[in-house]
Amino acid sequence: MKYPGGIIQKDAPKNVSYDNRGMDLENDINQSNEYYRDKNIAFIYKKPTPIQITKVDYNKRGAVIKEAYFKEPSTTDYNGLYRGKYIDFEAKETLSKTSFPLSNIHKHQILHLKNMYLNGGIAFLIVRFVKLNKTFILLGQDLISFIESNSRKSIPLDYFLEKAYLIEEKYIPRLDYLKVIDELYGGELNGK
Repeated sequence: MKYPGGIIQKDAPKNVSYDNRGMDLENDINQSNEYYRDKNIAFIYKKPTPIQITKVDYNKRGAVIKEAYFKEPSTTDYNGLYRGKYIDFEAKETLSKTSFPLSNIHKHQILHLKNMYLNGGIAFLIVRFVKLNKTFILLGQDLISFIESNSRKSIPLDYFLEKAYLIEEKYIPRLDYLKVIDELYGGELNGK
């Protein structure tokens, strides 16, 4: 495209990398969790993926991992404690404007979320519809209910609009998901 003054706008890059999909959502959650910890509001952490290191080379600067593999499937992305209640959740992004593909979440993660809420924890899925710029909390029980009563391979946006809760995006904390948790579990969290 040519602009006045002879400036030429180059086309967008044709090679798009999907290596860090989900990182924007993860960064927003990590920043929010750091804010919550700094203000002594909640202590929620990103879980490391369990790996087994099998080959290490040593040099002047230290050890360099040359070979490693995943020890076991990890459960969910985040867990911690908020006002005396255990919280456990998975965070996912989708580029779809109409649905969240269930292939984005593993069966062992779904089972883990189910076990957490059945045993008294607060378990949920945070899903960001990137192209819609909307981020939702879908409670674990609503996720399981959908999966058990549908043969669909994706959760439609309409289900999120009906059952899930929109998370307010702000400057600080960036993604105030605990505000939703307060609205849903306020009485329980206050010891009432």
